[in-house]
Amino acid sequence: FSDPVGTFISAAVFTFIFLSHELAHKAVAKQHGLWAEFRINILSAAFTIMTLTLPVIKIVSPGAVNIAGAADKRTIGVTALAGPLTSIGITGVFLIFIFLIPGSTNDLLVNSAGLAAWIAVFNLIPIGMLDGAKVFWWNKTVWATSFVVAVALMLVTLIF
Repeated sequence: FSDPVGTFISAAVFTFIFLSHELAHKAVAKQHGLWAEFRINILSAAFTIMTLTLPVIKIVSPGAVNIAGAADKRTIGVTALAGPLTSIGITGVFLIFIFLIPGSTNDLLVNSAGLAAWIAVFNLIPIGMLDGAKVFWWNKTVWATSFVVAVALMLVTLIF
């Protein structure tokens, strides 16, 4: 927090990535006729606040989109995949801007691309309530492809 402007910009970028990811879930669920709503989870919000004080690792997830309605494996998988795919797409956009806009904004763009990629990778882990578990349950090939792409993009951001 030593740089208030940098902290604000980072928080704004994270908020954009996080909300885009979550709203993608909601949009796809609605497209399939499901009920969808973002809900704050008190335990997750408390964990978010606790990790903000850590020097390196920050896990920020104050809530998630909840869906309800009659859905098959494919619909659940596609809805779960929408968030990570959005994060992957945002990573790609930031990486393109790195090449298009040389100079002082590169650190911000690299950090933003890395954050978006990390959100995709983390959410694609196939455990528990994470998106990856639902995608893996639906289609292991789609899960593996999206996970490999997300990891590759995250590694690209580390090169810069």
